[in-house]
Amino acid sequence: MKRYDILWAELDPVRGSEIAKTRPVVVVSLDVLNEVLATVTVCPLTSQIHPEWRSRIQIRCAGKPAEIAVDQIRTISKQRLGRKLGSLAESDAAALRRLITEMYGE
Repeated sequence: MKRYDILWAELDPVRGSEIAKTRPVVVVSLDVLNEVLATVTVCPLTSQIHPEWRSRIQIRCAGKPAEIAVDQIRTISKQRLGRKLGSLAESDAAALRRLITEMYGE
């Protein structure tokens, strides 16, 4: 798997308001880490569109509208990952990098 790949992930069990169930996720951890760690950092995708939420990025996944839930970023075991659905377009990857930096950077 590579950074910005979209894969299926089993996110259950969860606690509180974490996004649940098996759903697509975008890999956001660096490739150098993905090669050596047993975990990967991801942002879940959701079909619940909230255009006014600044913590979400609207994309298309498998031909359907979706949002990357940057406010739900988490590190999961690679054992939770399933098959690859695709990868983000470069423009979407750039928007994701900017939003992660805005939310979690300086």
